[in-house]
Amino acid sequence: MDHHMNHHDHSAPAASMDMGHGDMGDRCSMNMLFTWDPTNLCIIFRSWHVRGTVSLVFSLLAIVALTAGYEFLREVSRRYEAKLEAKRGILRREGTNGTTYQKDGQLIKALLYALQVFYSFFIMLLFMTYNGWVMLAVAVGAFAGYMIWGNTSAVKSVACH
Repeated sequence: MDHHMNHHDHSAPAASMDMGHGDMGDRCSMNMLFTWDPTNLCIIFRSWHVRGTVSLVFSLLAIVALTAGYEFLREVSRRYEAKLEAKRGILRREGTNGTTYQKDGQLIKALLYALQVFYSFFIMLLFMTYNGWVMLAVAVGAFAGYMIWGNTSAVKSVACH
């Protein structure tokens, strides 16, 4: 009994595997393990492609600014909530209901919260590049933002939900 199976060679030359993608020299790498290598690093978008030392440095500075901006948004939210609470106290002392003011206030608070959630997920995606340089830039930005705008206690903790 012949158990030899006829295996066909399904390999193809590299040129025929192109599938219309053209030159693969300018591609984005997706790391699933921690790395310090910025080669072919794309940050969030294909168009945010690190192609050298200069673009890496500018990208890291942008990430520091973006992450610090998250702390600014949190501070704006905290100040708005404090202002809203103070206004509610005034309305209560005056015996005014202020239902419209409360509804508008709740709408703006919800909008600020949604922006914070979106922003935190964006920062999470930055971190998920698994690139050590990007992770450090996120941490430096969080530090800088907190030093500048974090002078009041956090209403909501850092989370990516």
